[in-house]
Amino acid sequence: MKDIICICGPTASGKTGLSVALAKKLDAEIVSCDSMQIYRGMDIGTAKPDAAEMAGVPHHLLDVAAPGEDFSVGRYVKLADAAIADIRSRGKTAIVCGGTGLYMDSLVKGETFAAPSRPAQREYVEHIAEEKGMQFLYDMLRDADPDTAEKLHVSDRKRIVRAMEVFLITGMPLSYHNAQSKLRPPKYDPLWIGLSCRNRQRLYARVDARVDEMMARGLETEVRMLLDRGVDPGTTAMQAIGYKELAAALRGECTVAQAVDRIKQASRRYAKRQLTWFRRNEAVHWLLADETPDLLSAVLQLAKTEVG
Repeated sequence: MKDIICICGPTASGKTGLSVALAKKLDAEIVSCDSMQIYRGMDIGTAKPDAAEMAGVPHHLLDVAAPGEDFSVGRYVKLADAAIADIRSRGKTAIVCGGTGLYMDSLVKGETFAAPSRPAQREYVEHIAEEKGMQFLYDMLRDADPDTAEKLHVSDRKRIVRAMEVFLITGMPLSYHNAQSKLRPPKYDPLWIGLSCRNRQRLYARVDARVDEMMARGLETEVRMLLDRGVDPGTTAMQAIGYKELAAALRGECTVAQAVDRIKQASRRYAKRQLTWFRRNEAVHWLLADETPDLLSAVLQLAKTEVG
C-alpha cells in the first residue's frame, strides 16, 4: 500500500485546489513542496495559499525561512521528513504537493546529503575562488573528485564550491556520497498524481492569467516591500520568477509592463521544464485539468485502492 500521496505538475495546473479538496475528504494534511513558498513575506508571487484557500487544512513547510537565508534541498528533506512523521503519528495521511521536482524526488528517495554546510570551509573555498580564480578551484576539484568535475563547467561556481566543501568536510568526494545514496531503496512509496492540460496553449493561458492575478493582488508592492526591508536582490529568493523581473523594473531597467511580459514568458518556460521533469517518472498517474470533469473523484478512486 502507498504511504503518502504526491501531487505534482506544472505551475497553474490546479495542484493547490485539488490537494485541499482531497485533504478534506481524507482528513489529511499537506506538506508543501515549493522551493519559494518556504520564504516568509513572499506570498503573492509564489502563489502561496492564503487562509481561505487552505480551508482549514493544516499546511506544513510554508514560511520556514527568511528571504535572505540560503535554503538547500537537504534542509527541505529534513523538515519534510519531520512533518510527515508527525502527520502519520496522528493517524493521518500526508499529501506532498508542489512543483519543485528536485525537492519532491529527493524526499521520496530519502536522499541523505553529503554534509551540512560549514561556514569556515565554505569561506575558505570561496576565498580560493576570489584570490586564484575559478580555473584554479576547478583544477583542485578535478584532482579531488574527477567524476564530479567532469559534469560541471568551470563557470558553475556554486556547485564547484559545494563539491570542494564536501570533500574538505568529509574527506570523500561528492561523487562517492551520491553513489552511496543511490544504492539505498526509496524511503517512501507514494501514490503519484500529476496535473496538466492536454492542450499546451490552454496551460499557458492559465499561467498568463495567474500572472495577471498576481499583479492585481499587489505583487509589485510585495517586491518593493522586500527590497525596502533590505533583502539583497542577489539572494536566491529574489531570483524567483516575478521577483527578479519586478526588482529590475523598480530599478528603472525596464517598465512594469515589460517586466510582466517577461514574468509570463519565464513562467511558461518553467511550466515546460516542470512537465519534462515529472514526465520522466513512469509512476505518475496523469490527470488532465482541461478534460477531467471531476478531478477529485478521479483521485479518490485511485487513493481508495492504493493508499494505506
